Amino acid sequence: MRLIEQSVLKDDPDPKALAAYGLLVRTADAAEQTWLRFVDGRPLSVVTLSFLDWCCTKLAAQGKRVLLLVWDNASWHISHAVRDWIRAHNRQVKQDGTGVRILSCALPIKSPWLNPIEPKWIHTQRKIVEPARLLPARELEDRVCDALGCSHEDHLVIPDTVA
Repeated sequence: MRLIEQSVLKDDPDPKALAAYGLLVRTADAAEQTWLRFVDGRPLSVVTLSFLDWCCTKLAAQGKRVLLLVWDNASWHISHAVRDWIRAHNRQVKQDGTGVRILSCALPIKSPWLNPIEPKWIHTQRKIVEPARLLPARELEDRVCDALGCSHEDHLVIPDTVA
């Protein structure tokens, strides 16, 4: 299949690109799941924190105690704000004796094949691509969620204090 770059009208209200956070959830007692949250705007550290908090809340509800987080060196993953938040979060979980600790494992630079979620992104892209037309944002989101078998959650938003 050959893709042709489609042009977007200047007054098109749809975003020019979509950003999303994804978590591949593998547990011994359940089938593999993909959790996905789209972002209004671009990924930033503050949005990463919202996503991590959301993931920890969902995992705690399932009775999980640790989140092994394998991710690349994107600036919104390795920022001081994110590292400080994870450190403070883990300290609070240890102090309270409840919650989900986060064990962060950074991948070596330029080695995305080591991240177990990367093949999911590639296969999803191949499943949803439409070579003849641009997909509206909502349709693209629906197709991604259908291909990954995940629910369509509310978008993560950049707080007004940061934007």
